[in-house]
Amino acid sequence: MAIIGYARVSTGEQNLALQTDALREAGCLKIYEDHGVSALAAKRPAFTEALNKLETGDTLMIWKMDRAFRSMRHALDTLEYFESKKIEFVAITEHIDTGTPIGKCMYHVRNAFSAMERDLLSERTKAGIEAARKRGKKLGRPKSLSDQQIADAKIRLLLCPDQTIKTIASEYGVCTRTLGRAISDGG
Repeated sequence: MAIIGYARVSTGEQNLALQTDALREAGCLKIYEDHGVSALAAKRPAFTEALNKLETGDTLMIWKMDRAFRSMRHALDTLEYFESKKIEFVAITEHIDTGTPIGKCMYHVRNAFSAMERDLLSERTKAGIEAARKRGKKLGRPKSLSDQQIADAKIRLLLCPDQTIKTIASEYGVCTRTLGRAISDGG
């Protein structure tokens, strides 16, 4: 009857100490860690390893729900798997413990709200992008080459046999693919 912990951060700059400290304090003997891995990533090696180590009667403990699950469907499927194997689940900050009826209910409610939160965020982001477009805002990365540089590169390639895309790209400080794409896109 082991308590196995799982901790995850999305970027390399983030630190797992807050999560791992809380997991150790709550009684985790072994903690699996994913560094720089998005919750949406299909492959999270440490999470998979933690799931594979769980046996009947064990508990998987996490610091917070969003550290473990990609979606509501993923959370529900995982809980169903845990129930079939008689494995319990605990989320420390949300006070969720599936070893109790109330804990199971809270697990479902919390995941429903997480899914709604992600959907609302996506909706707001799309609305903001559309509003910016309507105001004439240019979105995306700025162009690497000016229209004048592209026009000059085209002329040089046509009129100067010693000029190559590689040499011109090097002068402009871009890769050959960037220059080639700019020329073929018509500027």
